[in-house]
Amino acid sequence: MKDSFSQSAVNCPRPILAEDTNQSRELFQRAKCALAGGISSSARATTAGRISYPLYFTSGRGARVWDADGTEFIDYLLGYGSAILGHSSPIIKNAVTTHLDCGTMFGTCNPVEVELAEQICRMVPCAELVRFSNSGSEVVCAAVRAARGYMGRSLVLKFEGHYHGWIDVLAVSNRPGVEECGPLEHPNSCPHSRGIPKGLTDDVIVCPFNHPKILTDILDRHDGKVACIIAEPIVANNACIQPLPGFLEHLRTECDRRDIVLVFDEIVTGFRVAPGGAQELFSVIPDLAVFSKGLGGGFPISALAGRRKIMDLVAANAVKHGGTYNGNPLCAAAALATIRHIAEPQTIAKIRQSGEAITSAARKASEEFRIPCAVQGEGGMFQIVFNEDGRPMTHYRDLFRVNAPRQAAFWQSLLDQRILCNSSSSACWFTSAAHTEEDVEITSRAIHHAMKSIA
Repeated sequence: MKDSFSQSAVNCPRPILAEDTNQSRELFQRAKCALAGGISSSARATTAGRISYPLYFTSGRGARVWDADGTEFIDYLLGYGSAILGHSSPIIKNAVTTHLDCGTMFGTCNPVEVELAEQICRMVPCAELVRFSNSGSEVVCAAVRAARGYMGRSLVLKFEGHYHGWIDVLAVSNRPGVEECGPLEHPNSCPHSRGIPKGLTDDVIVCPFNHPKILTDILDRHDGKVACIIAEPIVANNACIQPLPGFLEHLRTECDRRDIVLVFDEIVTGFRVAPGGAQELFSVIPDLAVFSKGLGGGFPISALAGRRKIMDLVAANAVKHGGTYNGNPLCAAAALATIRHIAEPQTIAKIRQSGEAITSAARKASEEFRIPCAVQGEGGMFQIVFNEDGRPMTHYRDLFRVNAPRQAAFWQSLLDQRILCNSSSSACWFTSAAHTEEDVEITSRAIHHAMKSIA
């Protein structure tokens, strides 16, 4: 561990330079010869600011991670929110080790998946029946198929900028450019990638978030044809945009009035903003919900949960759903240990307290240095966004107002101070149950220094 923290180091940071990252550079050169683009996910196609290649991380403990050169960081990326109990959590390690001794994979039913499903049904308001899968993208596909199968309709309404995975069925209007968006009242359905057939995008209607009248007008134009509406209740991939008061209730009302399935994408919010997810936090109950990230505590697992009347079609195999690794005992054991711990009131409280202390420090620093800044989110998930007026973001197109150079400079200053967070202004910071008061204090000082450096 080459580079440990001290108060003086944070107050007078030494920038991270190329010579500090020799191992990462060598690994990336090797990776480019064997991995497409040198990476395993398009989300990792980012550089470390002034360094023209990604950093490689080799270990983590609690809220700290170490890169391949031994530099220590306080981690607010947390596997995109997955490591909700922190890295190398003894709670998860003990649970997985027990099952590891018994075997890793059977491709059959196993007792721990039953216990996990029962625990989810106890915690999640909409969960009457559950099915497991392995990733957020997979389980979103399952939710859309179940909704379409139940309703006998093909159209899906999603919100502009909301991210529901990379798979074709909903990889639509995730990140449209200004010239692609179309009018706010009637947004275009834009494929997120080459290779997505037009027929798939034609089945996806796009609507701006937090605009109830536009939503109603769009539904009127497609009355009787929409199978489901899917939404991130807190838009994790749009700078943690919050629902405006009454908007989620409006979604629920419109779905009830028109006989449409309401799906909450709780891949990020699930088991993080409350033990029962955003549906518990906002007291708006969807018909179906999908979970991953915090569910597994860092292990690859996802879940579709919902009303029995819809899930019975999955149970009867009328709506097909399969997967060799679904309910894998190791991942199920990790998930069960994770959410049992989250069910304890002090766990979410600790995650929330750390997040609120950091966002408070960011707001104070932005006021002190008179830097327009929107700090938004909920407890353990938030973002610090620089724009011209400091007004909160309310829908995707507000992100076009971001001051990209200032955002990049702020992130670089934090990285130089060994604070690791997502480099994208549209993504989230995450806190975990492992972040300590010392971690938060160091981070608050780092934010103050970073704000001062960009003033």
